[in-house]
Amino acid sequence: MEYASALDAIGETPLVELSTIKPEGGASVHVKWEGANPTGSLKDRMALAMIEQARERGDIEPGDPVVEFTGGSTGTSLALACAVLDHPLHIVTADCVAEEKRASMEALGATLELVETPDGSAHEGLFEDMEAAAEDLQERTGAYFTNQFENTDQLAGYRGLAEEILDQCPEVDEFVMIVGTGGCAMGTSKAFDELGADVDVTLVEPAESPVLSEGRAGGHAVEGTAIVSSPPLVEHDRYDSVRTLPADDGVEAVRRLARHEGLLVGTSSGMNVAAAREAAAERDPDDVVVTVACDTGLKYLSGGLFEGREGTSVCIC
Repeated sequence: MEYASALDAIGETPLVELSTIKPEGGASVHVKWEGANPTGSLKDRMALAMIEQARERGDIEPGDPVVEFTGGSTGTSLALACAVLDHPLHIVTADCVAEEKRASMEALGATLELVETPDGSAHEGLFEDMEAAAEDLQERTGAYFTNQFENTDQLAGYRGLAEEILDQCPEVDEFVMIVGTGGCAMGTSKAFDELGADVDVTLVEPAESPVLSEGRAGGHAVEGTAIVSSPPLVEHDRYDSVRTLPADDGVEAVRRLARHEGLLVGTSSGMNVAAAREAAAERDPDDVVVTVACDTGLKYLSGGLFEGREGTSVCIC
């Protein structure tokens, strides 16, 4: 298949049934392999939606600069969209972000501004530090701030995800998704409703930062998952339940997926799969649980995720 640009290759990712994950007597577990997107991340969907809709409204024109703060995946996806659509991109990130992610953003043409952390690891105030740096950069450069944590434009980017799931697996009973910005869970849930699909939506969060279940934020080691006290995009009437798991469960699932399913993913994907397996164990054998492999594990090789040693990580999308 031939595309006019790399942006046309976003979406239409495969759905994979996990043969070793299905709990005995429980539902089957299927995972949407978003590593098949151009930058290896589901964030390609939301980044394109945020830039395209800003252009449609006239908020930006070709050549206008864009700014965002990010732990990598959103930044890399924005760098892709901005490279193709002719927007200089300024990214605020942190020194504890995986080296692969920083290198990917720069390779696609983004200019990086690095926030230094006290000991080279994520901490509870990092989100606010990065947000302040992005706002300062916006003031200095006049760039358009995509502001991923509050930007509802991204919701439309996940309609395609819902449509693909329903097309590939019409019998889906439950959709399980970890909360970063909340955009994927909310956008997909909204699309399910609009398409008339009766799908339970379960949100996932680290036990170390039980924002949705307890209203308490904290530091954790799940890359791509924020530590904001109240995710602005999350609407309580768009999900049915919340599952809270220790980050270690996500790490264990990552290694199991690699060694038994042949899927190389990051910790947020591991959290999704661990939570989906829990959900499947509580359902009937004929039921189907679908979750998301958010991005490729190739972004995390330097941190020791697959080698039994933990590297530093950042909890910003």
